[in-house]
Amino acid sequence: QVQLVESGGGLVQPGGSLRLSCAASENINSIAVMRWYRQAPGKQRELVAGIGSLGITNYADSVKGRFTISRDNAKNTVYLQMNSLKLDDTAVYYCYAIRGLKQYWGQGTQVTVSS
Repeated sequence: QVQLVESGGGLVQPGGSLRLSCAASENINSIAVMRWYRQAPGKQRELVAGIGSLGITNYADSVKGRFTISRDNAKNTVYLQMNSLKLDDTAVYYCYAIRGLKQYWGQGTQVTVSS
């Protein structure tokens, strides 16, 4: 059982930055894919960014050029650096991991972009 704990959310003005962290309870070298999803009020959960064990990344079109996902295997942590934040980025952000046939979710962290 992999436990994922997100942190780093908060309130930020448009154009600002935040860095989210997802700390895993186990060695993430054994985790093939880690992703960030988000869910805004009244909307479906959507994929924001993903990173594979070899460091290959993918992003939603809406965040390309603004968000960067990275992983620190030594710290068992995945990060999401979010720059140039927009009002539409307001959501609960969830960390997600796949290991073998099992999927794991964190509890989420709120990001609110507001002036």
